[in-house]
Amino acid sequence: MRIAVAGATGNIGSLTVAALERQGHEVVKISRSHGVDLATAEGLDEALTGVEAVVDVTNVTASDRSQAEEIFGTLTRNLLVAEERAEVRHHVLLSIVGIHRVEGNPHYAGKREQERLVANGPIPWTIVPATQFHDFAAMVAGWTERDGVATIAPLLVQPIAPKDVAEILVEVVVGEPQGRYPDIAGPETQDLVDMARRTFEARGRRIKLVPTWSGIFDTSMAGDVLLPGERVRIAPTTFDEWLAEEVRAAAKAGEQA
Repeated sequence: MRIAVAGATGNIGSLTVAALERQGHEVVKISRSHGVDLATAEGLDEALTGVEAVVDVTNVTASDRSQAEEIFGTLTRNLLVAEERAEVRHHVLLSIVGIHRVEGNPHYAGKREQERLVANGPIPWTIVPATQFHDFAAMVAGWTERDGVATIAPLLVQPIAPKDVAEILVEVVVGEPQGRYPDIAGPETQDLVDMARRTFEARGRRIKLVPTWSGIFDTSMAGDVLLPGERVRIAPTTFDEWLAEEVRAAAKAGEQA
């Protein structure tokens, strides 16, 4: 099956490409580094020639709500229009659990616009909402770290392993469109501050973490806002298992250096 992955060079994109290729599918990588620019649609028609299904795992950075909606909207419109011309039969969008319960987050506003366009677009679709990934805590702390000190909100999350996300996306994209898919999440709830602490410890880094709601995330995301709903598919990999694999991979890389 010829399948395109939009955002193919990112974290989830590269894992999805690898999982598809392991199953013997022909994968088209949609990214600027592969000559396709979703912002301008340059190279998009050529890339989608003969493609039966598309997985969209694109991600963007925006400073405010209007910018996020504009960027996500442009990328998604260009992709859907080109898919219609190419007669693509299935569009799979990776989204985020909780975006409809949080108003003040620009990124979530952009993702809501993306969902809206897909759900009202011309291509049969499946939207897969995922909880935060296992590497999210360390990434968030990294955004604020200064001189070994980082602020981080004490979010309650039910994180999922990136490789589990990729495997579910592959399972979904080769099947029939399903509309809104159940939330996908890891098997355990976690506190973001504790996740960051344990991740840095495993990586051998000493970072002082300052829990606060005055940073990137506010109290609108407190409590169970980011947890999956009643319709949920639980992925198998725990945070501890993911962390152990991270340590093994780092050790192996050190041996090869």
